Order: sequence, then structure tokens, then C-alpha cells
Amino acid sequence: MPEKPAVALDKVQAMRNGIAPYFAVTHTGLDEPFRGAVLFHGRFLQDSATCFDSIRAVFADQDFTPYVHRETDQRIVIVAEPGVIKPTRSDSRVNITLLVLTILATLSTGAMLESEATEVNQLLRDSLKLWQGIPFCLSIMLILGAHEMAHYYAARYHKVAVTLPYFIPLPFLSPIGTLGAFIQLKERVKNKRALLDIGAAGPLAGFVVAVPILWIGLATSPVHAPTPGGALEGNSILYALMKILVFGEFLPNGEVDVHLNQMAWAGWVGLLVTALNLMPVGQLDGGHVTYALWGKKTDQFFWPVLVLLGALAVVSLLVGGTLTWVVWWGLIFAFGRVHAEPLDDVTELDGRRRWIAIITLIVFVLVFVPIPFILL
Repeated sequence: MPEKPAVALDKVQAMRNGIAPYFAVTHTGLDEPFRGAVLFHGRFLQDSATCFDSIRAVFADQDFTPYVHRETDQRIVIVAEPGVIKPTRSDSRVNITLLVLTILATLSTGAMLESEATEVNQLLRDSLKLWQGIPFCLSIMLILGAHEMAHYYAARYHKVAVTLPYFIPLPFLSPIGTLGAFIQLKERVKNKRALLDIGAAGPLAGFVVAVPILWIGLATSPVHAPTPGGALEGNSILYALMKILVFGEFLPNGEVDVHLNQMAWAGWVGLLVTALNLMPVGQLDGGHVTYALWGKKTDQFFWPVLVLLGALAVVSLLVGGTLTWVVWWGLIFAFGRVHAEPLDDVTELDGRRRWIAIITLIVFVLVFVPIPFILL
């Protein structure tokens, strides 16, 4: 005797009837692709981008969530999975606490950058002169704030439940004062268009804020011989071009180099953070952008990116004496396989969003720093 379906037939019929104006069902599978789920093969009668919200509401009334994708034979499938995510309320006190701690940490970093001390104890004392670190703090927090709030408002625009930014402080003699910030999406994004908007908004906003900060910082930074025992910041295409435009030549030129002031350093760090976030893997911003463009084909980027970072790690160690890419390689190896797949995986980007995605990837190429630091 066949096993009784896990899903009540009246619920299945209600979903099928409810989506009839939007989706013509040609086959219904009970307990497919797993027990408790329902599978609907068919075709859209309306633009999937405009009717998905209605389909989602029909499924939610029966306590199901729809996932739309194409099978290998290109047939469109809606999988009704049991349950509807109900986002929980976040505790904003955590966000505020981390924000205050990050402001203090970046003030301390800015003060440390102003210090000429060579001993650790004196450097620690100087780092407590927080008022001296205001230029760096304001600059880096503007860049990170623009980045995260752009993500936040893009998510809200697409009605995706999202947290406020979580800033990550990095105190105690840190050259950057922060490990950046992130927001947490509390539910799946609707489609690739929303995924692109949310993913690209942050790095583009941060880029727009970081470039003028870096420009002003370079224009007001002194030029002199490199300090023995110090470090050189690496060059991206954009950073190299900006130094040529500001100083009339590429620096360092073998004799002198620009000594970055607090604004310039914040701008450089801001662009480095933008580049790291735009790597085309996993749930990084670049992973969102490439998934929105190419869908599951983005999985093919995982191993090439790891190989490239592995090669850069070796070069950075041999040339720069640093292990920067070793840490990043480990993080991507551990977390870079999973993408933020949308509920509706068949709606493609429109022309305008394709251009936004391409521009975002061009920004990545312009700001990527192959060797971030070189120890002198």
C-alpha cells in the first residue's frame, strides 16, 4: 500500500488554484524533491519578476515557501517547501555598542598614526590621545558607513528583513582599527535583481566615498624618502593612477614616496576593503554580483580564485614578507562555496542591472591590490 503523502491534499490544491493566474501547472509531485515538499512543473503566464510576490503570498497562506528554478532540461519548477521564515527582532544595543567601540578603536589608530614613537609603551600612550585620530576615524567610518548603509537601504527597498550594520572593532595598536562591518539578511532575497541591488550597492557607495577621501589625502600628504624598517602600501591600478595624477609621477620612484596622512590611509584602506568584498565567491558582495549575472555557473570561480590567491600568497611572502593572502585564502576555502541563492532563480537581470554588475566588476579590477604590503 502506497505511503500516505506528508502534505494535505487540500493544501496542494489550494496552492495550485492560487497560482493558476500566474503559472500554468503541467505536473504536480507530492513529497518531491523530499518528503513534505510539493513540486509544480509548468510555465509562467506572467513576468516572473512581477508575479512572484503573489505566488509567494499564496504559498505563505498554506505555510509554504516557493523556490523557483530551472531543471537541467530547462523546465521551470516551483518547489513548495514547508514553513515560512518569520524574521526575529534584533537587539540594536549590540549594533550601537559595536559602533561606539569601533569609533574608539579607529580614533586610537588615528592617534597612533600621528605618533613618532618607536617604543611600544610610548606608542600605547600616544594611541590614547584620541582627539588626534579624528581625521582617520571620520574618514574610515564614512567609507564603511556608506558601504553598509547602502546594503541596508537596498535590502529595505526590496522588503528583505535585515539587521543594522555590525561594526567590528580592532583595538590595541592596529594599523586600521577595524575589521570592517557587515549586515545580516534575515531571509532569502526574492530574485537576482534584488540580489544584485543589495550586493552592488555597498561596494559602489563605499567606492564613491573612498575616492575623494583618498584624493584629498594624497594631495595633503608629504613626500620624502621611505622610512627604513617601515612598510609600503601596495598599488592597485586606481591607486597608481591617482598618485600619477596628484604628484605627476609614479611613487615610489626609487628615491622618495608619499607618506600617507590619516585621510589618505583611510581612503587606501577603504578601497582595499572594497576589493576584498568584491571577490567573486561565496557570500561576499562580489559573489552576489557574479551569481546575479551568471547564476550557478559562478561555482566555477571557486577553485580559480583559490589558486590565484595561493599564488599571490607565495609572491607576497617572497616579495613583501607578509602573510596577508594566507589568512584570506583560508577564509575563502572555508566559507566561499555557499552562495546566497534567491527564492526566484529564473528571473534574469534587466539591461540596466547588467551594466551595474559589469561596472561593479570593473571597480573590482581597478581597486584590487595584488601585494597589499611590502616590508622594508
